[in-house]
Amino acid sequence: MKLCLLLLLGVTLASAQAPLTAEDALAVPQVSTFLLSPDASAIAVATTEIDWTNNRSKAVWTNLQGKLSFDPQGAGNVVWSPDGRRVAFFRAEAGKTILYATTSATGAIRAVCELYTPNAYLAAAGNRIAWSAKGDRIAFTGTFDPPPAEQDPLVIDRIQYKSRTGISDNRRSRVFVVSAAAGSPPRALTPADRDAHSISWGPGAEIVYLANPGADPDANHNYDIYAVHPGSGATRTVVASPGVEMDPQVSPDGRWIAYRATTRPVTTIDSVAEDTHVWAVPYAGGAPRELNRALDRRCTALHWMPDSQSVVYLAADHGTLLPYRSTITVAPAKPLLTGKAVATSLQVAGNGDLYVALSEPTKPAELVRISAAGAAETLTKFATEAAKTWQLVQPETIRFPSFDRTEVEAFFYPPLDRKGKWPLILNIHGGPHSTHGYGFNGGTQFYAARGYAVLAVNPRGSSGYGQKFSDGCINDWGGGDYRDLMAAVDEVLRRHPEVDANRLGVMGASYGGYMTNWVITQTNRFRAAAPIASLSNLISFYSTSLYQDLVHAEFNGFPWAGNNFETLWQRSPLAHIKKVQTPALLLHGERDNDVHITQAEEMYTALRHRGVPATLVRYPREGHSFGEPRHQLDVLRRVAEWMDRHLGS
Repeated sequence: MKLCLLLLLGVTLASAQAPLTAEDALAVPQVSTFLLSPDASAIAVATTEIDWTNNRSKAVWTNLQGKLSFDPQGAGNVVWSPDGRRVAFFRAEAGKTILYATTSATGAIRAVCELYTPNAYLAAAGNRIAWSAKGDRIAFTGTFDPPPAEQDPLVIDRIQYKSRTGISDNRRSRVFVVSAAAGSPPRALTPADRDAHSISWGPGAEIVYLANPGADPDANHNYDIYAVHPGSGATRTVVASPGVEMDPQVSPDGRWIAYRATTRPVTTIDSVAEDTHVWAVPYAGGAPRELNRALDRRCTALHWMPDSQSVVYLAADHGTLLPYRSTITVAPAKPLLTGKAVATSLQVAGNGDLYVALSEPTKPAELVRISAAGAAETLTKFATEAAKTWQLVQPETIRFPSFDRTEVEAFFYPPLDRKGKWPLILNIHGGPHSTHGYGFNGGTQFYAARGYAVLAVNPRGSSGYGQKFSDGCINDWGGGDYRDLMAAVDEVLRRHPEVDANRLGVMGASYGGYMTNWVITQTNRFRAAAPIASLSNLISFYSTSLYQDLVHAEFNGFPWAGNNFETLWQRSPLAHIKKVQTPALLLHGERDNDVHITQAEEMYTALRHRGVPATLVRYPREGHSFGEPRHQLDVLRRVAEWMDRHLGS
């Protein structure tokens, strides 16, 4: 089945009335997630509502058809039993995690057991709950070790000692099994000295899970696939490779295990250069087979189809993220939708229908059903009604040859008010192996409504363009990717003389923040910069980041290998601080362990001592991504005001 997205979401902007405000950009009532019973008799969707008074966001659930047998508010990792009649899920309550399940007799919800969730960062950790084939037992991951007492002094003796916003509590995630009926306590099935996670339990007796086999799991990111018998505790290795296996899923008929994987022996827990592909291995063991090697695209959200003969997943391609299908016979991957859109939250019903949350640049996400026959239907209209009240801009897709003739893609959003000359903001994505795309972006629409053209470029290193392109910035941060960005600005100025070359701003978060800092140390063509959660010193970044292995994977190993220290310093914006003239607004979360706030402090201090206008904004309680609505709103407004001040908008 293959369907074009043209007019699929059915949103028209003909009745648009007002520019998008910063509050609008954060509170778009689009589908954020959804729950689907196996027979699709019950479907509930969640939209996000912001409580400005209490400074928090919450999910608002709406039943589309039927009614779920439980309250989805606060429920996480919802999993239905094989017969589709019962459900199990986690809910956080009073510092603990409660495993809930419905009883087969009445459908009432009861607490199965109380446990804890460790705070350690597990990269690509997947499913945490699985039912046995008969529905009489539930496997789950977590720990029963209570939070440790506060240490004073704090003694650290492991590499991965940080969590996303604090210090790791050193508790391990283990696989447990418990009776679905009241009675016996849970039993641990995996050892206490390493994390086990991402479980699946098909028709067979064994529970499949992931674990890192290394003597020191912190030292090298490498998940392998294992299977454990819940009765005997016997464990076997299903797949062992130098790469990273993720999201193992037993097929409905119990004959196969599908999973996503990378193959390189050195990788990272954060932004991985190697595209994940889809694999399958016989359940009993054997040689794995790569199901979609020829696709040469990064894949996520893997699911089995009900017939156990094929899998579906989302693949990134030229700014899109859309569903594909591959068979276990290794035939060419088949796209199931085409068009300029981004799909998320892929799920599969028992009859083979697919459900996705689908958005386009001027159409916030709605729930779309794709039937097994290929027909598509939009099931919600939350964003449709909201979009009628806004004036939105449609981006222009620009493809151009960069400095070495490599084709680069960018998305150019014109300002809403197109009178006179246009100031432009270059918005650089994070990663580096992330991507700009065709999904709805409220922040970009806000800046366009504010009077700015916005240029979103996918320089080399971005995903969605094949493995060679994704590898394009390895050992070359600030090299070819920087030149791609500058070539994109030049291309827009050539195509659109309405853009004012004397009023250029640059911004970005994470790696985009690094590149923003790098840009202003390499050129003075930009009159304002807003680096968010940014890097300035790659040597100290390595020493303070949650994912120091990003340096191992991107720069030929450890900093002390070869001349890596010299390379890291030369590719650090701080090394070139004498060249900066651009006023910079640095915004950073005080609890950011992905990129420690000292990265912003180093850049800010150097700029101020050099007499360059600079402001540092510290956000309490925030990590790498901001969660508090007032802080999110402040970022949008503060960046816009900074650009206004220095670009004269």
